[in-house]
Amino acid sequence: MRAALAPGVRLLRALPRDSRYRGLTLVLTFLCYTSYHLSRKPISIVKSQLHPNCSAFGPSPRNVSNSSTWCSWAPFDGDNYKELFGALDNAFLVAYAIGMFISGIFGERLPLRYYLSGGMVLSGLFTSLFGLGYFWDIHVLWYFVVVQVCNGLVQTTGWPAVVACVGNWFGKGKRGLIMGIWNSHTSVGNILGSLIAGVWVSSAWGLSFIVPGIIIATVGIICFFFLVEYPEDVDCSPPLHHMASDEDPGGVTTSEKDPEAVTSNEGPLSLSGQSSVGCSNSPKEPAEEPEAISFLGALRIPGVVEFSLCLLFAKLVSYTFLYWLPLYIVNVAHFGAKEAGDLSTLFDVGGILGGIFAGLVSDYTGGRATTCCVMLVIAAPMLFLYNHVGQNGIGTSIAMLVICGALVNGPYALITTAVSADLGTHESLKGNAKALSTVTAIIDGTGSIGAALGPLLAGLISPTGWNNVFYMLIAADVLACLLLARVVVKEVRGWCGYMARKRGSSVQLTESVMDGN
Repeated sequence: MRAALAPGVRLLRALPRDSRYRGLTLVLTFLCYTSYHLSRKPISIVKSQLHPNCSAFGPSPRNVSNSSTWCSWAPFDGDNYKELFGALDNAFLVAYAIGMFISGIFGERLPLRYYLSGGMVLSGLFTSLFGLGYFWDIHVLWYFVVVQVCNGLVQTTGWPAVVACVGNWFGKGKRGLIMGIWNSHTSVGNILGSLIAGVWVSSAWGLSFIVPGIIIATVGIICFFFLVEYPEDVDCSPPLHHMASDEDPGGVTTSEKDPEAVTSNEGPLSLSGQSSVGCSNSPKEPAEEPEAISFLGALRIPGVVEFSLCLLFAKLVSYTFLYWLPLYIVNVAHFGAKEAGDLSTLFDVGGILGGIFAGLVSDYTGGRATTCCVMLVIAAPMLFLYNHVGQNGIGTSIAMLVICGALVNGPYALITTAVSADLGTHESLKGNAKALSTVTAIIDGTGSIGAALGPLLAGLISPTGWNNVFYMLIAADVLACLLLARVVVKEVRGWCGYMARKRGSSVQLTESVMDGN
């Protein structure tokens, strides 16, 4: 007797063909970038094990004179260990920031599937090499710095490629919500990276790097076999990235002017707006033209400069937490390395909620910049409160970490996903789809400069006290908000104009009804 068709298969068959491939693209790119962040997180967990307080472990079995550093891993056993940790972070992040500007250019000109999967395999190699330093008993700083630089360069293949893939499949209407949910891969990767690294951090910290390295390389191989770059490759309809009535990102979007334009879809994986007029009329050849947008041409797109500079300071705050939060918890709350790593994942849980909330609100209001600005304004006092009362109890610490994570990572997530995709498919490009990867790389590359500065400044400032580190983070939040002021004003003016036109239409309708009576 033959069994009935599996429920999951029946569900897949019930979905439209386009929705199945969109779902596949979302899941694959989600897993890809989850593994990227999973492989970046171990360094922040292992820091506290590279330089622990050895006096807590009892007397040195080797009878060395310094009882507080006998168990530290050279060369991180000196008093300058925080500066060395900052150098490790900076080696990765500076290489990442420089490579990101170049990565977008390559991403426009190379097959995204090859580019992404190759970068993931190489990233797995360099992540594992860092961990192998434990088993090979390497104690020279240059080895770890070189591995970090190489890893930073190859990790730049990830973000422009995955955003370009998702942007190729999804139009603008529900992009904020979809990408807000999808962007939780950053926080999910950080959480998984913390938990995986925490398993071996106290026993064999090299495995805290080797296991994530194997994971990202494996996902890269899966990506090579299953990723579909363009809807046209599988005879699906491409999305409509903007409509004739759209304005630039600083003005009122289609969702404000005509709510039906974004609510009449079949579901969250359907096309936003209407499909373009069939695949036969939209062949892929134009996307393969050699005239990809130039670097300066991408900078001229309205909103690119403002959002790029805002992301610089927003990412400065986010990456300072990414690399230094576990060590801060160890030093201030006096938890162990594993417990501090587990507790730091709550910041990323808040980041998931903040990214979804920011995407949902910005879709409903059409105000990407305003949404970012409001969250940044609220984040500044929350960071101050976390530093002063966040360690008063486990309940307070959990609540403050979730709130701060949502407010810090919400704008960061919105800018790097929906805003980047909006600007990369801006109507001023007149359908040139080759701009998406370059625009994404410019925005994230500029943000990565802040990501490099944040941990570096934290390493330099933390010896003077953690209070000063938080003052630096608060100042960065305020600057990020101010840099969006011009775009926010433009959005507010757009709303005011829209409401005035709406009131005028209502008055005219009322007068016509009265005249008819």
